Amino acid sequence: MPAKRKTASKTAPKPKPEPQKPLLFPEAVRRAVRAIPRGEVRSYAQVALYAGRPGAARGVGRELKTLENVPWWRVIRSSGVLAPPVAVEQARRLKAEGVRLEGQGTHWRVQR
Repeated sequence: MPAKRKTASKTAPKPKPEPQKPLLFPEAVRRAVRAIPRGEVRSYAQVALYAGRPGAARGVGRELKTLENVPWWRVIRSSGVLAPPVAVEQARRLKAEGVRLEGQGTHWRVQR
């Protein structure tokens, strides 16, 4: 009895999926900030961590100045204090979302 010959498979081998490339930092920050639910806040450090760049809190601040269509007011300092240059507008927007704040003028803090 002759030996059986191996025949080519009827289905072609599936190509291996290419590994996903990491997002550019601005896009990663955009996604992290958009994921913050209404009425909640995250610190710059938390956004940096969610964006895949732990320790890049200052970079998050720089990106928020340039990104459009993101809820930037939901990002605060780790201490809960709002940054003075935008504190009045940020406090107004956070209050509209139901976030509890204390303070006045340009000195605001999120109550936790």
